[in-house]
Parts: sequence; C-alpha cells; structure tokens
Amino acid sequence: MDLHTRLIILNTTKIGERSLVLHALSPDWGRRSFIASVPKGGGMALFQPLTVLDAEVRENPRSDLWRAHALSASHPLTGIRTSAAKNAMTLFMSEVLYRTVRDGAREEGLFEWCERSILTLDALQGDYANYHLRFLLEFAAALGFSPSLEDLMPFAGERLQEVRALVQSDFGACMLIPLNGETRSEIAEILLRYLGYHTETRIEARSLRVLRELFR
Repeated sequence: MDLHTRLIILNTTKIGERSLVLHALSPDWGRRSFIASVPKGGGMALFQPLTVLDAEVRENPRSDLWRAHALSASHPLTGIRTSAAKNAMTLFMSEVLYRTVRDGAREEGLFEWCERSILTLDALQGDYANYHLRFLLEFAAALGFSPSLEDLMPFAGERLQEVRALVQSDFGACMLIPLNGETRSEIAEILLRYLGYHTETRIEARSLRVLRELFR
C-alpha cells in the first residue's frame, strides 16, 4: 500500500542512469533514505537541497530502502532558486542537517521546524547574511539543547561578544548585526562545534567556504 508523505531533501546519491537515493527528512519516519526514479527530460530540479516534496511511498518489507514516487514540489521556493546567495545557504543548511541527523532518528517537530526555516529563507528580503547563524541556533533548540550564552561560552573564544549579540537578539535584530564574512564563518564554526559536542558528531560543512566568499 502506498503512503502519502512529504520529504525534505538533504542529499542525493545517484544509482545508475535513472535512479537516485534520496536522503531526506519526513514527518512520519524522521530521517530516512528512499529510492526514486529521475523523470525523463531531466527533472533534477526536484531534488535540489531542501526542496520540500509531496510523495507517495511504497514500503518494502525486504529492504530498508523504500520507493518514493509521484513526486511534486510542495512549495515553488522561487525566492531561493532565483538567488545564488540563498541557494548557497540551502547547501550549508542541508549539509548540516545531513551530517547531524542520523538515519532512523525522529525528533518530534524537526520536520515542521525545518520546513518553516526553508520558507522563511525563501521569503526574506534585504539583509539575511546572518540567517545561517540563526538557523544553527534554532536547530540546536529544535534538537532539544539550550543554546544560551552560558552554554556557548566554552566554545565562543574571542567571538564571545558577537555570539552574545546573536543569542540575545530577536530574529529581526539578529539579521542586522554587522558581521563580515570571516567573522560569520568563525561564529558558524563555533556553533557547529557546539552542535557536534551535543550530538557526538564531527560536523565539517564544506559549503561554509562558499558563504564566506558570498557574504564578505
């Protein structure tokens, strides 16, 4: 029997010419991998990082790799897909999620929080160069940690003042904190170490270098 669900794409692995393994978040099973066929004539736009898909899923009792089909985008994400900077942020965000959330893990509310984060980035106008830093703080909260200043102090080092400003600001003020690309990268690395400590994971986000160059 097919089950209707939604999937947030974190990463993909190509299998042959016409198939992909989708590493995804779902509201029903948490992080899980699915196999899907690539539509004829391309269709890879459906599988970009953090695309939210409506899908039909067919369980396979003989394999952990279930099949996803009848795929369609839940949201157009025009604000993201027409912006090189926002696309770079989705690469970073999806990489962090992919390297942090383990297969089979199901954190209550994580899918819904992640979808809201994607739609917020899609809608943002003007200043959003600090968005990935806010995302990391909120991700920690979504996982059940408390990203308070006291918790972050052992990781903050020379960036304690900037970390304090980020933690103590509301969303709008957080976007307006003046930081350069190098400082943002240092703070992102601090927050990744904090996340890694609590999840017992080494989080190396290669896409962070792209953000440093885009948001100098």
